Amino acid sequence: MKYILALNLFLISSSIMAQTTKLQTATLGSGCFWCTEAIFERVEGVSNVQPGFSGGDIINPSYKEVVTGRTGHAEVVQFDYDPAVISYPEILEIYFKTHDPTQLNRQGNDIGTQYRSVIFYHNTEQKKVAEELKSKLDREGIWNKPIVTAIEAFSNFYKAEDYHNDYYANNPNQGYCQYVITPKVEKFEKVFKSYLKE
Repeated sequence: MKYILALNLFLISSSIMAQTTKLQTATLGSGCFWCTEAIFERVEGVSNVQPGFSGGDIINPSYKEVVTGRTGHAEVVQFDYDPAVISYPEILEIYFKTHDPTQLNRQGNDIGTQYRSVIFYHNTEQKKVAEELKSKLDREGIWNKPIVTAIEAFSNFYKAEDYHNDYYANNPNQGYCQYVITPKVEKFEKVFKSYLKE
């Protein structure tokens, strides 16, 4: 009887632990945050994708301030992910392969430090994974130039104004969305099909 009771308690506690998997946070900059948001909103195991700003010195900057390039912030997305569904290395693989990490302070026609490629790590494990994957991808020579993605300790995140949330979903016919974001999303959905939300 004691054995059965202990087994039942173990099964109940295991079930509760499985249901309360601790979510982790990722903060990534890969150019315009509208593009990055549109991609990671489609990834299974990712939730609460927020466009915003990280890495600068001004508290709670506005979009108009950040796009001048004088605040030191990068356009980023910050989101939660469930490591039981998708790992941080998998997240970074998507990240590296859905923008050009060899362009310094720009992505395409978006030019300035606010559009820099940057990973803001939240703990030593994220830092280690980011550094190892960056080195591995450089060694594999996937791109013709070295990866310039910065790997920096997370210090702050400020949400962008509300109209930036779900920008691509809410403005699919806007010129920038059609010519810049749609091709990126289509490429992501083709290359990372197994990671898509159902």
